[in-house]
Amino acid sequence: MAKKILILEDEESIRSFIVFNLRRIGYDTLEAETGEQAYAQFEKNQDIQVALLDVMLPDTDGFEVCRRLRAQSPYLGIIILTAKSQEMDKVNGLIVGADDYITKPFSPAELNARVDALIRRTDTHFPNSDARPGDVIQGPFKLNTPKRQVEKNGVKLKLTSTEYAILKLFMENPGRALSREDILSAVWGRGSESTELKVTDVNIRRLRLKIENDPTNPEFITTVWGYGYQWNV
Repeated sequence: MAKKILILEDEESIRSFIVFNLRRIGYDTLEAETGEQAYAQFEKNQDIQVALLDVMLPDTDGFEVCRRLRAQSPYLGIIILTAKSQEMDKVNGLIVGADDYITKPFSPAELNARVDALIRRTDTHFPNSDARPGDVIQGPFKLNTPKRQVEKNGVKLKLTSTEYAILKLFMENPGRALSREDILSAVWGRGSESTELKVTDVNIRRLRLKIENDPTNPEFITTVWGYGYQWNV
């Protein structure tokens, strides 16, 4: 069964470009021009795996749509579509729950690569996934790889697919300092430009809010100044 992608974009030419390229590589695309249409599509298609959300919309903005969709599904993959000149849109999108962003204009190759990478991270939360057995237990944390779930002191953590991927990377490398570039490459599969590294930092900040006893004084994910982060249990 083809995996479903929601495209929320009010400019028909851009939306058609995205739809054409994603359908060409086998995805089932659902279109929306407004936030209300996006909510309706999501209500009717709970198996949507990735949503591409434009920021500027006629009835709302992509950030609000992102908040609402993320509240309904912690596992949905969300990519924000931003304008090249709007640097803060990228950061704001990540803060409200997006997993990634694409800057307009973008090539078919970049679009396909970003969507494919996010599909791989969300795959096991959806039907027909290929999860492997095995648990990782470290300190108060238990990583259940078949279910892609993490518990802390027996309580299930509500993580996005990206947050899960980052935490899994840390738990597979206890006590090892991971550079921001290492994390970006392992989780998102791409390079180390300074703007790209914000993706790592914002997602680490979000993850700390969910797993640390005191996010202002983190003990599990500590900062290695001038380099990256380290997992300590």
